Amino acid sequence: MSEIKVERATPERLEELGVDGWSPWECGVETFDWEYSSNETAYVKAGHVQVTTEHGQEVEFGEGDIVHFPKGLKCTWKVLKPISKVFTFS
Repeated sequence: MSEIKVERATPERLEELGVDGWSPWECGVETFDWEYSSNETAYVKAGHVQVTTEHGQEVEFGEGDIVHFPKGLKCTWKVLKPISKVFTFS
């Protein structure tokens, strides 16, 4: 079973990942279901989110976190504080 992985961003890690070239995405406070068709890595610039996977993993992340979502993951996003992130697929 693939899981969501969260790491704390450092300037060196952000440079290594090349986040300056990633696509932006924003969302207000809401709850929605999502399925990842590719591996996604995201850097959260602002906000706070709780994600629950179909297997019961519950993860919270927010400003300053790098989050890795595996391909095929089905989950429910609960945006607790409006989120602004950048992301890339691999």
